[in-house]
Order: sequence, then structure tokens, then C-alpha cells
Amino acid sequence: MSLALAPIDITVDIEANLPCRKFDPDLWFSDSPAQLELAKSLCGDCPLRVECLAGAVERNEPWGVWGGEIFERGAVVPRKRPRGRPRKADVARDAELAVEVEERLAANGLDSRSSVRLAA
Repeated sequence: MSLALAPIDITVDIEANLPCRKFDPDLWFSDSPAQLELAKSLCGDCPLRVECLAGAVERNEPWGVWGGEIFERGAVVPRKRPRGRPRKADVARDAELAVEVEERLAANGLDSRSSVRLAA
């Protein structure tokens, strides 16, 4: 009689600690700016955040939160705007946040100029 051993799946332990596996997946694809900001904050301590972001950039993800960044129409955006015309203060804040996104991508080793298209 021979014993057949199943291969050990080490990803089970890792996936148990991923925020996108613990919480409702719809949170990462919400239309609500507040929910997307919550999803971004949950990604902060994720052990796969950098790999997730790099994969999303490579796949040109059309929307959602990936690696702690919001993607909209394949571009990283600093925040999702609600419907309607933005306020002038929001436009100025978006410019500041765009710089922050560039810095965060660079800090994660991603060359944002060649691999990520930022939305205007």
C-alpha cells in the first residue's frame, strides 16, 4: 500500500492575510469614492501590495483598487471623483495627489513615466 501525499499549498496562509480576501471584494470595485479610499487604506499593510500594483499596471486594469492605487480606464488616479463638475479646490488637490502617486510608485520601484499612464 502506498501513501499519496497532496502537495503543500503555501499560498493558503498568505491568502488568509490578504485584505481583499478578508473583506467584501465589491469594496475594491465600488462606485463610491469613500469606499474606494477605504479599500486603498486596507491595502496599506498587504504583503503583496507591490506585486498586485505591478500586475495591474502590466495588465492595464480598467478599474478598481489594485496595490493600494485606484485605476480608472486603465490609468492610476489619485482619487475617484463623484459625478458632476469638480470644485476648483478639488482640481488643485488632484494635482497635489498626482505628485503623491508618482512618488509612491517610484518608492515601490515602478517607473511611472514608462509603465503607468496617469489620467488628467
